Amino acid sequence: MQVLRRGDVGPAVAEIRRTLVTLGLLSSDDAGNDPRRSQSFDADTEHAVRTFQQRRGLITDGLVGPATYASLRAATYQLGDRPLSFVVSHPLSGDDVSMLQERLLELGYDAGRPNGLFGRQIELALRDFQRDYGLTVDGICGAETIRALRQLKPKVRGGRPVFLREQEQVRRAGPRLRGKRIVIDPGHGGRDRGVVVGSLSEADLVWNLASRLEGRMQATGMEALLSRGPNQCPPESERARFANDAGADLILSLHIDANSSPHARGVASFHFGTGTGITSTVGETLAGFIQREIVARTGMPDCRSHPRTWDILRSTRCTAVRVEVGYLTNAQDRALLSDPEFRDTVAEAILVAVKRLYLLGKNDQPTGTFTFGDLLRHELAKAE
Repeated sequence: MQVLRRGDVGPAVAEIRRTLVTLGLLSSDDAGNDPRRSQSFDADTEHAVRTFQQRRGLITDGLVGPATYASLRAATYQLGDRPLSFVVSHPLSGDDVSMLQERLLELGYDAGRPNGLFGRQIELALRDFQRDYGLTVDGICGAETIRALRQLKPKVRGGRPVFLREQEQVRRAGPRLRGKRIVIDPGHGGRDRGVVVGSLSEADLVWNLASRLEGRMQATGMEALLSRGPNQCPPESERARFANDAGADLILSLHIDANSSPHARGVASFHFGTGTGITSTVGETLAGFIQREIVARTGMPDCRSHPRTWDILRSTRCTAVRVEVGYLTNAQDRALLSDPEFRDTVAEAILVAVKRLYLLGKNDQPTGTFTFGDLLRHELAKAE
């Protein structure tokens, strides 16, 4: 779709404005009796879009691209507005799906991460619910099922069961890295070069970083899988599906940032979270570990970790973290990123952060001091 921005005019803008009015983010009186203004992407519309993006864990740029448009559409659905069912070719998405997931989770059914996507796991949880309560077992959330969901009291209160399950899975996995399956996702690729400055491209740099991380992971006995080849650029939904099909324990997505200001620099990390209290606690923990390790080892500015609803974070069944390793548009970061030793340091930092996640605070070392050699010795000691 065409990216809509301030200054644009037309029916597509009118649709965006109507949606923002419905969501209470834009006054219905803003356009007055002027039909042209009702189709104008003005300053008030941009402000409303930014507010919506911030609430939804999207990039707050005031632009309506595919991600923001899809999220706007999703926000208009409430549970009961339409029947919900699993469609393999085109899974339903929307706030009504999130509400269904939350309700099933409250009743003790494992409907997966409340990401607003109606997948197979929700269908199975819904069938279990229907079977237990004497409803027609069809996996479709229609009027009869919604009435039952609204009548029953929650079995689970306090905390979010799906994220408690994530924490329990990490605990049960044990401290050793051997045997753990990690998907490394180098961003962009193929014809999509990402950020390009001079002879340096994001796609090439993150591919090289991914290769270095893959080698280190394999040396510890982990199974490291790359989400793409050097000349491929699958969409985020395919990368997430690859991780799900592989039964990955974690997915680590690697990117490099850009900014119109040449002064913007530093490292940032992202985990699944809606900005409204729904957050992957394991993802947040791992993002924090990665952030601190890279900052301690490289001296880069700490841009902190943040919740987001990007496809690579919300569509995976496993914990997912995205790392933006500096700004290619900044001279200092660019000099670091072009240095192979720096990329080695970042790869080691990410690997150590993964190890910290599974150590659960036991036999750990201060941030920035755990080396690759220490890690290998730790793995060998555990094996003995």
